[in-house]
Amino acid sequence: MKLQSPKATLDKSTEDTFNFLSDVKNFETLMPDNISKFEVLGEDKFLFALKGMPEIVLKKKEMTPNSRIVLGAAGGKLDFSLIADITEVEANKSEVQLTFEGEFNAMMAMMIKGPINKFIETLATNMPKAINTIA
Repeated sequence: MKLQSPKATLDKSTEDTFNFLSDVKNFETLMPDNISKFEVLGEDKFLFALKGMPEIVLKKKEMTPNSRIVLGAAGGKLDFSLIADITEVEANKSEVQLTFEGEFNAMMAMMIKGPINKFIETLATNMPKAINTIA
């Protein structure tokens, strides 16, 4: 299963955007309103839970400076990745597209497709405001 968010356009360079997304504590500012828990578990790992959903731990798996960050599930029953692709639009303008990839059986995919799609859309929608509040 592969889901993509709309592209978020940010008034920041690819380097600033990459640095923002590299800091896992900044993901708290991107989370939807229905978040019930957010906890930084280390420099490269955080836990979050949305109301009515199980807790999920994401860990930085791969980083390509100023262009890509891959977060993956750390433990748990589901194996998936959340990928942020960063592209330069202009000198101080970048775009980020989030991609969710995971292997799920048909029943599970049907159940989680809607909520996951909404989740990554919310992360992308919250990104411009969140990144601009950080100097």
